[in-house]
Amino acid sequence: MTDIPLLFQPLQLRSVLAKNRIAVSPMCQYSARDGVGDDWHVQHLGARAAGGAGIVFVEATHVSAVGRITHGCLGLWNCAQQALLGRIAHLITRCGAVPAIQVAHAGRKASCEIPWLGSGPIRREGPPIPVDRGGWQPVAPSALPYDEDGCPPHPLSADEIRQVVDQFATTARLAREAGFKVLEVHAAHGYLLHSFISPLSNKRADAYGGSRAHRWRALMEVLDAVRAEWPAELPLFVRLSCTDYVEGGVMLADSVELARALATRGDVDLIDCSSGGGSPHQRLPPLYPGYQADFARRIRAEAGIATGAVGLIQGPELANALISGGAADLVLVGRAILADPAWPLRAAKALGVEAERARPYQRAIVT
Repeated sequence: MTDIPLLFQPLQLRSVLAKNRIAVSPMCQYSARDGVGDDWHVQHLGARAAGGAGIVFVEATHVSAVGRITHGCLGLWNCAQQALLGRIAHLITRCGAVPAIQVAHAGRKASCEIPWLGSGPIRREGPPIPVDRGGWQPVAPSALPYDEDGCPPHPLSADEIRQVVDQFATTARLAREAGFKVLEVHAAHGYLLHSFISPLSNKRADAYGGSRAHRWRALMEVLDAVRAEWPAELPLFVRLSCTDYVEGGVMLADSVELARALATRGDVDLIDCSSGGGSPHQRLPPLYPGYQADFARRIRAEAGIATGAVGLIQGPELANALISGGAADLVLVGRAILADPAWPLRAAKALGVEAERARPYQRAIVT
């Protein structure tokens, strides 16, 4: 094993063994109907599972209809949605990867147009759809729209927060029954749980707002409820926006403290370290390959918990350096694998590794 680059050494996560440290990052396809996926999702995720990644994540999968970003987003709150996702989990496993799912609630960034149907450049969310044009009212910790064009969200009562918590638990149960082996709770990018964490979007004066610990309460309650349905032998990840890139918002030091609290719980296995998305006023730094890796490095070192690095990780040398240099335990690759499903196999070849591939593909030539 010592001669094999660390990127291609196995990763043990509780009872789950991933064959390497490459994960296909959750990437929204905006191609579902009523939260139900179809053949597009099967071919998309199957191709990437056969491409050599150790873990393959299904895109952000929402816990309720009003929790979807768009009409085209996946959901998992009923059996019709579960059936297709169960097929996908089986396919990912058959291709030699670990099936993983990210569960989410869009919060005040819900009820948006599918990105390529809106005007302007394609981005994570299209323009908001008003209720009178087929949209739905978003919900949030406070009645603050994401931007000036957004619909004012309904501020959740304490009872309504508990209902959302229960929805996350139901989705975790359905994911377990469908055969997924890793579950990630999405608490980043301005979606519901991040909007509770950030003081930019959470102006509450009750037990869910104010102090840092109170702003973390919704996330902690979700994790308690999810763990009640997610077996102790299976790993649980949390995706965080490690900084809001806005003065007065979440800073890296805050996220280190939150990661420490999550590590102390003992039931969270890895922090997926992303950033931004919580405010249209964010001032992003220059983007370069691995630009968020220092967040993963700091949290891993200072909070004592495993981390995943994500963000323009395009080359195998960088991916391996992040793992071998101690920045992260896992790299989550998005756009590079979106362009080339066989990216992990090409990365193995570039690093001199004889990678395992699906038997029907063993005669394939990897350049």
